[in-house]
Amino acid sequence: MFDIVKAWYQNKFSDPHSVTLLLMLIASVAMLYFFGPFVVPVLIALVIAYLLDWPVSRLQKFIPNRTLATTLVILLFVGLCLAMLLGIVPVLWQQTSNLLQESPHMIEQGKAFLLHLPEKYPTLISAEQVKVLVSSVEAKVIELGQVLVSISLTSLKDAVAWLIYLILVPLLVFFMLKDKVILTRGIEAMIPKERRLITQVWSEMDHQIMNYIRGKVLEIGVVGSVSFVAFSILDLRYSALLGALVGLSVLIPFVGAALVTIPVAAVAMFQFGVEAQFWTVVIVYGVIQALDGNVLVPLLFSEAVDLNPVYIIVAVLFFGGLWGFWGVFFAIPLASLVKALVNAWSTQRVDDHSEVEKGTL
Repeated sequence: MFDIVKAWYQNKFSDPHSVTLLLMLIASVAMLYFFGPFVVPVLIALVIAYLLDWPVSRLQKFIPNRTLATTLVILLFVGLCLAMLLGIVPVLWQQTSNLLQESPHMIEQGKAFLLHLPEKYPTLISAEQVKVLVSSVEAKVIELGQVLVSISLTSLKDAVAWLIYLILVPLLVFFMLKDKVILTRGIEAMIPKERRLITQVWSEMDHQIMNYIRGKVLEIGVVGSVSFVAFSILDLRYSALLGALVGLSVLIPFVGAALVTIPVAAVAMFQFGVEAQFWTVVIVYGVIQALDGNVLVPLLFSEAVDLNPVYIIVAVLFFGGLWGFWGVFFAIPLASLVKALVNAWSTQRVDDHSEVEKGTL
């Protein structure tokens, strides 16, 4: 057993470039694991900087001064965020408030629907089973209410921190974009010279992460907007809130769509009952999800969809449990990073064999 481990170690990490890559990986994971909460503003700024780097680079073709181009893009981005904050957030807040006020009535209506099921389908379900189901649902609703209250109290304590983030994050984004070349050179100066594999992995991931962030934001906007328009045409209540939820659900691959199905179906059932309009809403929602998964996602993430769905789900569960929201958001790039690391070490082994063969010749 020891010989197998020794042979594997010599095969993978006999080269200084491989050791440097491994040490950088361990240091990065340890920093995120132990100091993750403290670097949240930096992560947010990094995501926004990746998102805005493309328009800054395009604007530089017309305005060579990068500082001026960065300033204009930042001002435009902040303006769009303020417009969304003033135009969309009040509507979502109002619809959320109305939904919470009507939720007890919706729960009672759903409870009455379940209690009548044994009368309609006595061979499929019994009254005792319905009572157990209703009790478990009520317990979950009470538990969810307690969680929401605790989250709201925690949010009040963190309000000052978020106000500080609103000032720090735009400043970080501005300097990350303006001084991109200087910052990159500084990072290169801190990395050991034996960094060929690090460069290989970074060159493979840099373009992919940028495309992923830009594509994910575009996917949220397209899916959310289409859902809002479809729900509005179908005269479904809380269409703006449900459209926003459907849009944000794409952050969690596969799982998000299943979770958002519950509020969409619940609101439709409460409004229309189990009638033709209810099934129309469900079918339209299913079509939107199908188009998103089979058309939009392959179009926006052509490199990422090479990953098997099993790997993506495992990445969501693992990185989400490790780093919460950001782990879920970056689950696909992180899974791609693991794939790139495996490819780099495999390439290293092939290169070593090639060099040995050349030496023998």
